[in-house]
Parts: sequence; C-alpha cells; structure tokens
Amino acid sequence: MREEASVARKEIIVAGGSAGAVEALWTLVQGLPHDLDAAVLAVIHIPASSPGRLVEILQRRTMLRVTWARDGDAIERGHIYIAPPDHHLVVDAGHMRLTHTPPEHHSRPAIDPLFRSAALAYGPRVIAVVLSGRLDDGTTGLQAVKERGGTTVVQDPADAAHPDMPRSALAHTTVDHVERASNLGALLGRLVGESADAGAEDEVGSPSV
Repeated sequence: MREEASVARKEIIVAGGSAGAVEALWTLVQGLPHDLDAAVLAVIHIPASSPGRLVEILQRRTMLRVTWARDGDAIERGHIYIAPPDHHLVVDAGHMRLTHTPPEHHSRPAIDPLFRSAALAYGPRVIAVVLSGRLDDGTTGLQAVKERGGTTVVQDPADAAHPDMPRSALAHTTVDHVERASNLGALLGRLVGESADAGAEDEVGSPSV
C-alpha cells in the first residue's frame, strides 16, 4: 500500500560510473528487488560511437524494465533508465530531459548533471550511487544530493575496477553507505521507501514520481 501523500519517501535512485562501471551496474541491477518501488536513472560514460547494447545487457539481469531514457518521458517506478550516448540525462518535475550541452569531465553523458538535477527536483527523496571510474565525475553531484538531504552511496574503492571516482567521492563528501557492488542492489532495496527528512522535503517541494 502506498504511503500517505504527505509523507516523503525515498523513490529516485541515480547512479553513475565510468571505466569498470558496466560490470558494477549489472551487478547492482541484478541485486535489486523485482518489486522495486522506485525509478533508477543511470549514467555510464558511453562514447558517441558505442553500438548501444547496454540496455540489452542489463535487461538480461533483471525483471525490471530497462530502456534508454527519452526526452520528455515521465519517470515511472519499477523502471531503469539509461542515459543514451552523446546526451546528458537530467530530471525535471517528474520527467526526463536529454540535453546536448557541452561535455563535463570530458564526457557526454556525464554523471554530475544527473545528480545535480535530481538533487534540485527531489531533494531528500534521492539516493545517489557513485560506481567505478577514473577521475572525479559524480563528486560534485553527490555533494549536491547530500546538501539537499538525499542519501549518498559509494562503491567500495577496494571493490572497484577503477577506484578514482569512489575515492574522490569519499574524500569530498560525507557518504552514508560504502558497499561492494554485490551488496548494492540489496542495500538500495532496503533504502527505497524509507521516510525522507520532512524538513528538507518542505524546502525542496519535490514532485512525486
């Protein structure tokens, strides 16, 4: 049964990674509950020339629906959306937007635009996850999520194929959870539906999915 509308719930998961993150993401997706009452939006640094098989790869790992994000589509619970090559994915009032603004951290899609937009739109309803990758994309976005009352999660650097991004996130943000990829799906399943901070929710005025 759904909670009363006045109760803010954690219902948006945003995740991002770069080198080594495809493996981490499929492990995460495989561990998610089949009745997940949240939407998942993910960015992996995909070159524009990519053949675009990530959705197909992930769909084999879960009963949740996996699709490429499309501009203007409503965000639906129980659905995993992947940022397509050469477009940033952002969220706005219950919908997804694809933009062709300049690359960030030498990448389009980049993680920070998704995390920042989710923090602004959903505040404490957001759970943000930084996965394996080089350099530091995701760090400032994770900070934005934390500042607006969201929950921050980082793949254990010792478990990451490329630990730069997890290490940067941990060095610059107070992180709520650090887990191996094999534990992330179960953790997110537990976090989804938890009550968000009412005070932060009032400030943000975020929409419901």
